[in-house]
Amino acid sequence: MNLLLNLALGTLMISLTVVIHTFGLIGVTRVMSWIIDRIRLHGHRSRILAMNTVVLGVFCVLTAEVWLWALCYRLIGFLGDFSTALYFSTVTFSTIGYGDVIPHPEWRMLAGLEGVSGFLLIGWSTAYLVAAGIRVGPFRSGEHF
Repeated sequence: MNLLLNLALGTLMISLTVVIHTFGLIGVTRVMSWIIDRIRLHGHRSRILAMNTVVLGVFCVLTAEVWLWALCYRLIGFLGDFSTALYFSTVTFSTIGYGDVIPHPEWRMLAGLEGVSGFLLIGWSTAYLVAAGIRVGPFRSGEHF
């Protein structure tokens, strides 16, 4: 029964983070496009500004997802306080996994699902950053490749 609860809650959390990621990247794209259309800087300055916006935007999206997992952990009593839950979520989502804070055996599968989710979402973010770098950033197709 506990495994099913872990899988159900993990599936819900993964679904929520995918929704956040999807709409977050749509928002980042719109802001980047607005900057490119409205702020006409000369040369590479506009590209650097656009890429900085993309990187900071992606970082904000990933941060929101980490905080959502931490809030989940706190609500289910997974960890004693929010700062520890946030730390655990950050090292789990990023797949660093220091091991200095470990989940109760009852919730290990949920933590594992966060790691897989984080790995996929960080990979998606990387692909997005590469595409943005080619589209508007300093790595235009034909100039560097």
